[in-house]
Amino acid sequence: MADFEILSTDTHSAARYALLTTAHGKVETPAFMPVGTAGAVKGITPSQLKDTGAQIILANTYHLMLRPGVDIVEKLGGLHALMGWRGPILTDSGGYQVFSLSPLARVADEGVDFASHIDGQRIHLNAEIATDMQNRLGADIIMCFDQCTPFPVERPLLKTAVNRTIAWAERCKKAHANAGQQLFCVVQGAIDPEMRAYCAAELVKVGFDGYALGGLGLGEGHDNMIDTVRHTTELLPNDRPRYLMGVGTPADIIAAVRAGIDMFDCVLPTRNGRNAFAFTKKGSLRLRNNAHISAAEPIEPGCTCYCCTNFSRGAIRHFFNCGEMLGPILLSIHNLTFYQQLMATIRQKLKANEFANWADQELEKHY
Repeated sequence: MADFEILSTDTHSAARYALLTTAHGKVETPAFMPVGTAGAVKGITPSQLKDTGAQIILANTYHLMLRPGVDIVEKLGGLHALMGWRGPILTDSGGYQVFSLSPLARVADEGVDFASHIDGQRIHLNAEIATDMQNRLGADIIMCFDQCTPFPVERPLLKTAVNRTIAWAERCKKAHANAGQQLFCVVQGAIDPEMRAYCAAELVKVGFDGYALGGLGLGEGHDNMIDTVRHTTELLPNDRPRYLMGVGTPADIIAAVRAGIDMFDCVLPTRNGRNAFAFTKKGSLRLRNNAHISAAEPIEPGCTCYCCTNFSRGAIRHFFNCGEMLGPILLSIHNLTFYQQLMATIRQKLKANEFANWADQELEKHY
């Protein structure tokens, strides 16, 4: 069986339902990956995470490189042992964190010199180092080192970043030394159709196990993002998974699936959960509001997550207001379950060939 098998497609859009096979199990797509930045999804045990419906999770090479260090992860039995997660894991390359956390980073064609955001230590990272670290961490899917640009970005800088991303991807493929891992590249180019097309074409020539779209969700707006996604996915191999990095809201996900995306990751479910913000089918709830002081109903009536089957809105509001850590834990569990239920619904609609109409109706609710 191929490692990515398309099982059904939507007759009215580019959406598809598929099965991704990895060394640690199969993943039904479209899929959402909870983010475990430093080797843990904040406030959630692996058992709780599995109960939300998560199939695959993401860890961050940049943060693991700084703490505890790749050598320590190896001594502890590898990334799966460190995280206590037996299913598939994807690691990013660290390229985005160099962009977002190190404003004084010095980027050149060979690689990047930057200061640790923890202690200021000077660190050098390049395509070969990023690939070697991910090979050693042992994730099922690893990412090529790339250069992400801010939004907006001047075209000369964008062209330089795209060319570096292509060159670094070629170097990552040459350096990749763990046959048990799949290597995904990253298509950059901001919202410039010409740059996206050029980057995609050059990366397809090299050939990768999967293709990610980076540099989006940075302020360009929903419509610009989806237009860019739609334009780019049409240029990528149909038989390879497509991953939209760092995105996003439920509306972003539904629209991106419609544009041909198979995989997502985002910190929103847990970050918002830690800030008393809950996702529901009828919209968002802010649990600190006085309206919930004596509310006896759950966050989402009918939701089967641990939070909704055991606690009221009023109780959760109380936990947040008195600083009890149970509040953020419960809302994170609910939000992660909400996202996984959204993905399960998307897959079910695709299998039944009912996705297009359902997606139109859902997006009308959000807009």
